[in-house]
Amino acid sequence: MSFRYFLAPLFALFPVFSFADVAVPKTPAGQALSAFLEAVNSGDRAIQESFLSAWPSKLTVDDIEEWKKVSGGYDLLEVRSSDPTNVFFRIRQKARAVEEAGRLQVSEETPVSLRMVNAWRMPPGATFDPITLDDAARARVVESAAGILEQFHIDVKTGKQLASELRKRLAGGEYRDIPYGDWLAKKVTADLRDIVHDDHLQLRFNYWLSTTESAAKQSEEEARQAVAAHCFFDKVEHLPPNVGYLKFNVFADPDACAKAAGEAMNTLADSDALIIDLRDNRGGRGGMGELLASYLFAGRTHLADSFRRADNVTTESWTTPDVPGRKFLGKPVYVLISRNTFSAGEGFSFVLQAQKRATLVGETTVGGSGTIEFKPIDAHFTLVVPTGRVTSPANRKDFVGTGVVPDVKVPAAEALDVALRLAAQSRHGNRSGAGAKP
Repeated sequence: MSFRYFLAPLFALFPVFSFADVAVPKTPAGQALSAFLEAVNSGDRAIQESFLSAWPSKLTVDDIEEWKKVSGGYDLLEVRSSDPTNVFFRIRQKARAVEEAGRLQVSEETPVSLRMVNAWRMPPGATFDPITLDDAARARVVESAAGILEQFHIDVKTGKQLASELRKRLAGGEYRDIPYGDWLAKKVTADLRDIVHDDHLQLRFNYWLSTTESAAKQSEEEARQAVAAHCFFDKVEHLPPNVGYLKFNVFADPDACAKAAGEAMNTLADSDALIIDLRDNRGGRGGMGELLASYLFAGRTHLADSFRRADNVTTESWTTPDVPGRKFLGKPVYVLISRNTFSAGEGFSFVLQAQKRATLVGETTVGGSGTIEFKPIDAHFTLVVPTGRVTSPANRKDFVGTGVVPDVKVPAAEALDVALRLAAQSRHGNRSGAGAKP
């Protein structure tokens, strides 16, 4: 379903000044945008400190330096204004051909301060479309989100509860006078998570229109970036005496990163024990978890079952019997987890523990809600909703709400040292296979 919004006049009748070849409204917000981009592009600490003095905010010099580090600076491509305190803008990173869309806001009161500045990466070929929302548009978005939750949320009772609460808050005027999509998305997301404490629930918004072609280009760009970042395998190394250590914070797309995964596992194949560090892992693609697990089992192994409520179908997840290079068999595996480990990071830990292929060390994980889907509401809004539940064929359990409980409970900061001690004990004959307990 798609909606049309009543747009506020975006090019207000304000005097303008030029930033390169782009006309910027000579409003407080326009002036702040020009000063902000000058501070980022300069790389000069004195200029950055001067900007922060003129436009007080929560930003620090380090924050501005981070913008510069990531982007290489920006070229301003387009500015649109809806009122003196807000500007929408489109910029391009100098370091690479990447465009971003954003919004900057300053305070209404004087002295004027910088309230916020945000920018989001646009898919290649997408069209900048900085909409504003009226009452009818807000109601349509919230009601659509409620309907999706009722229809698709994996837990029928929870879906109805969330939908009812959203409608109650809409009727009570809690979303009234929110003119910007990013604000509405942030507010609805906070409300949903306040009701059921599920970090998967999210209303997303973007200031652009995508096409099938631009979405495909975005996927290609994400794959290139993943490969350039070594598919997020942050550490692949040997720790004394001969323990393999693999740390990654994202489960990358296996279509782009299977080669990198194989190289990492083969680098560590001759280790006497393997430690997989997921303490900072926030999830990603499930297929990568299945691929990595395939290196740890000799034969084809049934890892998990995923049930989807909408079509009442259960999908089985299995290891791949043949993988490039050598498998890591007959030797202990330790997985480090923490209260930050989430989503696919939890699922990977959960299945290895249930299959008794790994000893989990650290803290109980977040307790995510299982598999998720991205349900479009219209061209700008998308609802992220839990639609499935993952259970282990070994014990028929899941980790929703409870999290994955480690075999060895220690503070996350101590988990690596404890796992190394367990590996040393195992190396001296205490135990082989899943690992030893202290």
